[in-house]
Amino acid sequence: MIGYEQRILSNGLRVVATRARGTAMAAVNVIYRVGARNERPERTGFAHLFEHLMFRGTRAVPDFDEPVHRAMGENNAYTNNDYTDYYITLPRENVETALWLEADRMGGLEIGAEVLEAEKKVVIEEYKQRYLNQPYGDMWALVRKLAYEVHPYRWPTIGMTPEHVVGATLGEVREFYKRYYVPANAIVAVAADMDPGEVFELVEKWFGGLDGGVRPVDEVPVEPEQGAARRLEVERDVPATALTVTFGMGGRMTRNYYGCDILSDVLAGGASARLYNELVKERRLFSSVNAYITGDVDPGLFVATGHLFDGVAEEEAEEALWEALERLGREPVGEYELEKVKNKFEAETTFGELNVMNKAMNLGYYEMLGRLELVNEEVGIFRSFGPEELMVEAEAMFRRERASTLVYRSNKR
Repeated sequence: MIGYEQRILSNGLRVVATRARGTAMAAVNVIYRVGARNERPERTGFAHLFEHLMFRGTRAVPDFDEPVHRAMGENNAYTNNDYTDYYITLPRENVETALWLEADRMGGLEIGAEVLEAEKKVVIEEYKQRYLNQPYGDMWALVRKLAYEVHPYRWPTIGMTPEHVVGATLGEVREFYKRYYVPANAIVAVAADMDPGEVFELVEKWFGGLDGGVRPVDEVPVEPEQGAARRLEVERDVPATALTVTFGMGGRMTRNYYGCDILSDVLAGGASARLYNELVKERRLFSSVNAYITGDVDPGLFVATGHLFDGVAEEEAEEALWEALERLGREPVGEYELEKVKNKFEAETTFGELNVMNKAMNLGYYEMLGRLELVNEEVGIFRSFGPEELMVEAEAMFRRERASTLVYRSNKR
């Protein structure tokens, strides 16, 4: 259990603090509610571009990393479909340095033409390395485009095409910053061995004077329910054919989300899970298999995927994967098998709470969801699922007309 207190500043900034007793380190986590889902189809990749731009400095602090290092800290960031997360860990006595730096770039980021062009080049190079110049690089982009028709999840976080970032004007980028990087659209979460009241005073000191702005409300198109199977087959210069099957599932705040998470662990939660035992060890159809959920705030994807052994017929491998999926809708999961999955989740949650950064990240994330109390309730939700409910969930989920299938065929076959 994580104890916490929360405040909302007059400018709309939401603040969460937890006392992490006995640790000399502090973690400051800042979340902005902006990700790929907030972008326009003709201008994708902006949220990821800003992850880079936010480290380029302000008038007061030209080099963001330098004062972090002087304070004996480390910092980084990531962007996903739904939000962008910036985090700093450093000694507790230096926590004010982190708050000063985050407030400074929230209120005064310097975005000039030269800086923008430099970061565009970095992003384009990253796009080439991750998507164009490595085996299977474009596979996930193809999966997204196949599984979604209208929702912004249909493009990857880095963007639909590098041309969108290349064509971004200075005016567009500055407007994006003014719209999304404001206190009203942000959450600050702090974990440290400090009284929460002291944390709130420091946050008020550094962020309280910033113009709050207005929390943006974007009209995100609702993805229609899939009523017919979709399929795409491509050929690439890769060592082995990969098969990926996805199914639309409930959003982050639905009970279906938790059921799908459990089912994915039943299928692929370790070397003793079903897919590895059945399709890798016993039948020798796949060299590797996995099942997971995307974890998106809006309705996301349940993904089952694997790489075929050389010489295995694609039809045989695909049918074997379907057998494993459809069995979950016909036969209840065994009590021992289910208890093992639940125990694993509870253990990971408990051990995760020992890490000061995990505490800050979790608090910021659940506050971003609008259900902060979930940080202490999710183990109970997982525990509440029984075999019969999971069988009903699986039967409704794993239907062939609901599937989007990508065959990513090796040209070496």
